[in-house]
Amino acid sequence: MLSFKFLKLILLISITSVTGGAVFSDTNWPSWRGPNGNSVAVSKSLPTKWSDKENVAWKISIVGDGASSPCIWGDSVFLTAQDGEKLLALKFDFKTGKNLWSKELSTGETIRDPLRGKPGDQRRRQKFHKLHNLASPSPVTDGKSVVFLFGNGDLACSNFEGTILWKKNLQKDQGVFTIWWGYANSPLIHSNLVICTVMQDSLEDLEGEKAQSFLIAYDLSSGKEVWKTPRKTIAKAESCDSYTTPIYYKTANQTQIILMGGNQLDAYDPNTGKQLWKKEGLNGGRTITGPTIDQNKVFATQGMRGPLIAFDLDTSSGVPTSEKPVWEYSKNTSDSCCPVGTNGLIFIVSDNGFAQCLDANNGTIYWNERLGGDFKSSPLACNGKIYFINLEGICTIVEATKTFTVVAKNSLGEGVIASPAVYQDHLLIRTRKSLICIGNPFAN
Repeated sequence: MLSFKFLKLILLISITSVTGGAVFSDTNWPSWRGPNGNSVAVSKSLPTKWSDKENVAWKISIVGDGASSPCIWGDSVFLTAQDGEKLLALKFDFKTGKNLWSKELSTGETIRDPLRGKPGDQRRRQKFHKLHNLASPSPVTDGKSVVFLFGNGDLACSNFEGTILWKKNLQKDQGVFTIWWGYANSPLIHSNLVICTVMQDSLEDLEGEKAQSFLIAYDLSSGKEVWKTPRKTIAKAESCDSYTTPIYYKTANQTQIILMGGNQLDAYDPNTGKQLWKKEGLNGGRTITGPTIDQNKVFATQGMRGPLIAFDLDTSSGVPTSEKPVWEYSKNTSDSCCPVGTNGLIFIVSDNGFAQCLDANNGTIYWNERLGGDFKSSPLACNGKIYFINLEGICTIVEATKTFTVVAKNSLGEGVIASPAVYQDHLLIRTRKSLICIGNPFAN
């Protein structure tokens, strides 16, 4: 008889071959956009109907505000929030919603100016868009430690009991942020490393001191710096900025992390920080929407609502197989929301609510429909359906098919910027006021 470990290995290999390098897990939701950073969940019974009262397992008010998404491991849910100038790390119980602890990790000022360009020396510091604050980066966990990052550069690691293991500040250690509209990149955990990215205005066209974009890795146990890699691009001014989070691509021979920003798509070895490949000249401007992986392709949107592009990745090396994208699509692309892929299809939603379905292989457009409202939350794919949540908290669920079919529309009655999380057939959504767990109530 085959051992359980061997059966588990066979299942893991089978899943990897089907999903093109990614290894899915429905056990936990450890980081922003899930275990593979692509907003794909494997739940078979995720709810499709709810209201502010119906089919809600629990709802709890959150002190302060933020755009970060929850990460989940076992019965532990972690989140960040900003209450005035207090920067908070929060832990909730998954089955009850009870706030188990709240830690004030630091304080910080959210600088806001009118939404216009940044002349001269104003570019030497960041300011924040009105829709977010210092609690935009999402926490990440490996099941033992939790890493919290804030828009002022404060980085902290705690255990599940809330004991702070180490703290540092990226701006203090590496230089003042020059990103135009507020640092929002979420950290990753790889093996025993915490990896952070800073992609910002180089100030190359100004007199005086320049600024550097970079990736940096810290030891998860101690907080000691392990490696730092400058990220050089040919972008200028605001076009250098990227608010995105790297995604993993795993081959039989290598794991890499892929970034989009600074008019450039590139990949790095997460163990050493070595750059593995890059694609320059993807001009568009500052980048909010991050890349995604599906069927051995990487999809990314060139900044400022530029084209959605696709590169084939070599299944052994992970390197793109062509100099230029294998296809690109330019109509009603997203400025903020990441693409999501499933069933050989790519789904996107523009910030003003045009949802679209494209063929992942060649970019053929199958449908383009107005959902209503404006969007910042990235769509979620689960069990043959796509979940689109707008700023008013209305979730439109459609079939993940070539034909546009609405399954349901549900309202939370509260505004939503954060992207959703999925765990044990429940949907967790962070609104501007609350954390809501949608699904059947848990037994006492």
